[in-house]
Amino acid sequence: MRDHPHGENAPHSHPDVWTGRATNRVQWLLALGGAACMALGIELAVDSAWTSGAPLVMAVVGCIAAGLLVLFGTLAFVHVALRVDDEHLEVRCGHIGLPRRRIPLSHVAGATYIPYVTPRHWGGWGYRWRPDKGTAVVVRRGEGVVLEMWDGHTFTVTVDDAEVAVQVIKARLRPRKPGAPAH
Repeated sequence: MRDHPHGENAPHSHPDVWTGRATNRVQWLLALGGAACMALGIELAVDSAWTSGAPLVMAVVGCIAAGLLVLFGTLAFVHVALRVDDEHLEVRCGHIGLPRRRIPLSHVAGATYIPYVTPRHWGGWGYRWRPDKGTAVVVRRGEGVVLEMWDGHTFTVTVDDAEVAVQVIKARLRPRKPGAPAH
């Protein structure tokens, strides 16, 4: 599950741009379920024994809508990519990169390595918010990064080589003087 062999992006080398990602292959099974639901809806529309309109329309629309929601909802969280440069941290989900969150490092007060994050901690896979915990992008069980923002909020992301990511992020943070305005 690691995209970087240990030491490839070692913190002492500080690459201009650090990248990492995490993948959840189980999401592909859920996407197949969504595709099957869509196929059922299409099959009902084309070759149905029902002759009356309302039940058939409800079944077809329901299957296709549910299939699309499951298919696109799961494909959006098959993987997450984390990119850290000198000014920003960017999180992109799925193959088209949405949802996406770009966080200026000037808004980050600190970063912490978390050895074990589970979807259960956040109420499932995906882009999550919990008032007591903050915001997270969780695509699989395992290590993650928790960003502590200057405004008191947190942002968690599951990513392989999270310990290295934290070291890279910390090396790029600029301390803010007490009482200084946020950028």
